Amino acid sequence: MKILITSAFLAVIGSSSVSVAQAGELWRATGFQQPESALFDAAHNRIIVSNIVGNPGEADGNGYLSVLSQDGKVITRHWTDGMDAPKGSAVSGGKLYVADITRMRVVDLASGKLVSTIDVPGAVFLNDVTADASGKVYVTDMLADAIYRIDGDKPELFVKDAKLAAPNGIFAEGDRLIVASWGKGIDKADFSTAEPGGLLSVDLASKAVTPLPGAQNFADLDGVVAIGDSIYATAYMTGTLYRYKLGGAPEAIEQFKPGSADIGTDGKRLFVPLMNEGEIAAVSFDATSQ
Repeated sequence: MKILITSAFLAVIGSSSVSVAQAGELWRATGFQQPESALFDAAHNRIIVSNIVGNPGEADGNGYLSVLSQDGKVITRHWTDGMDAPKGSAVSGGKLYVADITRMRVVDLASGKLVSTIDVPGAVFLNDVTADASGKVYVTDMLADAIYRIDGDKPELFVKDAKLAAPNGIFAEGDRLIVASWGKGIDKADFSTAEPGGLLSVDLASKAVTPLPGAQNFADLDGVVAIGDSIYATAYMTGTLYRYKLGGAPEAIEQFKPGSADIGTDGKRLFVPLMNEGEIAAVSFDATSQ
């Protein structure tokens, strides 16, 4: 999420004992307007794309959702209109929950109709969204070091902790949330950081925030998903797609231009929004690489 960045640098990370995973681009879908997230909707075998269309923090009414087929064909360019700057999304109870600056938009999955808007008191810049096994929805607030939880239509502050360091990506896995941190000391002019982010774990019961070992201070992270024993995360500023396995260090497995955002997955492929290119890229990977 974020603003258009024209300059970037590659983060330097320590060498890893894990070999470089093999990844490969399968297809690209084009013609989007600042696509920030690409969520795989398993119930309907499709990919839902959020389009910001303008300033990511401005309530301008320009934002909308699109629908892609699994092979990258546009099914509906304007599936859900009437949003401001939609970013991450998650499915819960037959509905799609979409982060939209300081509010959550709720969309009927069957029709694409915007059915309600949930104001999140105290929110500054809502970003990525996930849902746990019980259907509770969690959304990061990147500029407030916070995560909110939504149960049905009731929002509440779940955790606020400086250790979250501008939480961006979020993914529910079992009894924890995996969080991709943008970093500390954000310059709001260009979203550069004084200290780059890393990967964190938030316990759903205790709300304790724990840095994942070997995956700290290596990049300004955006989207994140977990598949098996691997965590995949994008670095918006450099366009790098990383893979991390416990006991190793993050490894770059694919390089895009700056602008890679909230990734989605069907368990076999990653769907990577390329905000600055207006594209969605599907990437395969060797999940058995050791």
